[in-house]
Amino acid sequence: MAEPKAGAKAAKSKGSTKPDLATIGGLLLAVGGIAGGLLMDGGKVQDVAQVSAAIIVLGGTIGAVMITTPLSVLIRAGKQLGNVFFSKTESVSDKVDEIIEFATQARKNGIVSLESRAASIQDPFLKKALELAVDGIEPAKIRDIMELEIELFEQNAEAEAKVYEAAGGYAPTIGIIGAVLGLIQVMKNLANIDEVGRGIAVAFVATVYGVASANIFFLPMASKLKARAHDLVRTRELMLEGILGIAEGINQKLIKIKLEAYLEKNPPSKKAKKSPQPAGEPAAAEG
Repeated sequence: MAEPKAGAKAAKSKGSTKPDLATIGGLLLAVGGIAGGLLMDGGKVQDVAQVSAAIIVLGGTIGAVMITTPLSVLIRAGKQLGNVFFSKTESVSDKVDEIIEFATQARKNGIVSLESRAASIQDPFLKKALELAVDGIEPAKIRDIMELEIELFEQNAEAEAKVYEAAGGYAPTIGIIGAVLGLIQVMKNLANIDEVGRGIAVAFVATVYGVASANIFFLPMASKLKARAHDLVRTRELMLEGILGIAEGINQKLIKIKLEAYLEKNPPSKKAKKSPQPAGEPAAAEG
């Protein structure tokens, strides 16, 4: 009877995906604010609706990013685009409760009794850590293996975010190139002063596209992906500490007290543990 309940708990902790209202609302507010200011100054949306400028900026920016980024990283970054507009509603407190269930069962029936539970866990990180503990791997080895996995995840997430940071750096410059190309066309019509004025206005639309896409889209996307990665790393650190507590035979109440620190706004940092000093090498002196 206990197994179905545990399975339901695990399914609940897996979470679901829903639209990120902060991202969508922020994007609409930014675009709406710029468009509203344009209209209030007597402008028209058609004044900045230039397909050629958009092609120059987006095409040039994407091309530059493709040149500087390995294809595998580029593909991964493209797949992460959905994580900007959608968030996974996963309760950290549910993770704590799930791990405490594991700890309680391990104290009563032994850690080997968790083998069947490990097979039904949806989270691959938690599943791997628990399987290592059930197999009798030393806690220090489990920490080394799982912290390496966390570190590699952070490196991959950083590389994916840098793709959008690079796009945010290139876009304004490509916009200037588009403006210069537009001015070249203006120079061909110097004899017609009306065409010159209209042409200059159109030429600078590319600059607007470049600066706007960088500061409203690309750079905020990079920051959002970093925030998502940070939250996931913190959750994985929580899970690792919980599994290590189970492997070490620590009382479930003490494990819960330790894990509840991750429910605070500023949980304890694990950075020092991720970069241990090589054996036999003294730590750098303070000051």
